[in-house]
Amino acid sequence: MRRLNWPIWLGLLLSFFAFFSYPLIFVNWATTRDFPWANLILLAIAEVFIVIGLKRAFAPERRILSKIVGAVGAVLSGLVLIGFIFVAFIAPRQLPASANAPQVGQKAPPFTLTDTNNKQVTLADLLSQEIPSEMASAATAGPPKGLLLIFYRGYW
Repeated sequence: MRRLNWPIWLGLLLSFFAFFSYPLIFVNWATTRDFPWANLILLAIAEVFIVIGLKRAFAPERRILSKIVGAVGAVLSGLVLIGFIFVAFIAPRQLPASANAPQVGQKAPPFTLTDTNNKQVTLADLLSQEIPSEMASAATAGPPKGLLLIFYRGYW
């Protein structure tokens, strides 16, 4: 009776899931977006299944078709692993530097943005507004000396 070499198929399926789950699932949370540890764990588990499947495929009692399918599955899984490492770690380093971005401590250029109430707000307006008395102390009376801008990079 012939048995299916399920570790090869499970390893191949798991490696494809690990590759495609990063942009579709894990990019939604900062803990898995900043460093893809969950995907690396899934890929490691997939490779363990591939090694187990290769041992089963190359057992002496197995047919030649099992050996071919096992080798092709291992190569495909290896290519997925290499592709993920390239996409997650190597390709982002080749992005060009942002030469025009303001540096730390540099004065911000004049700008106009829309606030949460869809009102236009300029840098000059923000710097000229008095600090509300409940937030100000005696040392901070008058217009602010600086401004902290927080840009939300998210999905809205």
